[in-house]
Amino acid sequence: MALLVKICGVNASDSADAAVRAGADMVGLVFHPKSPRHLSFEAARSLADHLRGRVQLVTLIADADDEMIAGALAAVRPDFLQLHGRETPERAAALKSRFGVQLIKAFPIASAADFAPVAAFTDIADLFLFDAKAPEGLRPGGHGVAFDWQLLKGRAFPRPWLLAGGLSPANVGRAVILSGAPGVDVSSGVETAPGVKDTHLIAEFLSAARNPKLDLEEARS
Repeated sequence: MALLVKICGVNASDSADAAVRAGADMVGLVFHPKSPRHLSFEAARSLADHLRGRVQLVTLIADADDEMIAGALAAVRPDFLQLHGRETPERAAALKSRFGVQLIKAFPIASAADFAPVAAFTDIADLFLFDAKAPEGLRPGGHGVAFDWQLLKGRAFPRPWLLAGGLSPANVGRAVILSGAPGVDVSSGVETAPGVKDTHLIAEFLSAARNPKLDLEEARS
């Protein structure tokens, strides 16, 4: 089965097209005012219409209120709603019931103990995402920070999952091998500046993700 690849934080048509050309499965559109990838409803609607039918669309929010979520979902009409904040299982279940959308739930990871909350979302989320825990006081996600990928090695989850956090064309192959990830998610790792996606980096990321390699020393260990 081919590795699932999501390009998140897309905010321009050239990077959207680059993701499609490179073979990405999913594109994420961000609604978080503190993020450099934040989109207005109008801009998101235009991008979503441009991408519809070419990739799966993901609307990303973090601890947003129902009004923001309703507007974002109306603009994008996504395949998935990604909850990237501190949403509880009860909140996630309520959103899924109200809006009738598939859910991706992100979990911030720094140690093995951080996998404990996953079980409570088993019957709610359709896809899990494991991201590096954000530095204290900063917004979740999109910081280019990685966690120890080997924390995931050998773990079994009842839902498909994506690895995120600090991934780039230079390290994604290693990350896939060390974690056993069935899918990956990248944002800042294919940017030349915060919120500025690079079409060449997107293509390089997809190629490296789907052709994973370790260096000689790691392969022998």
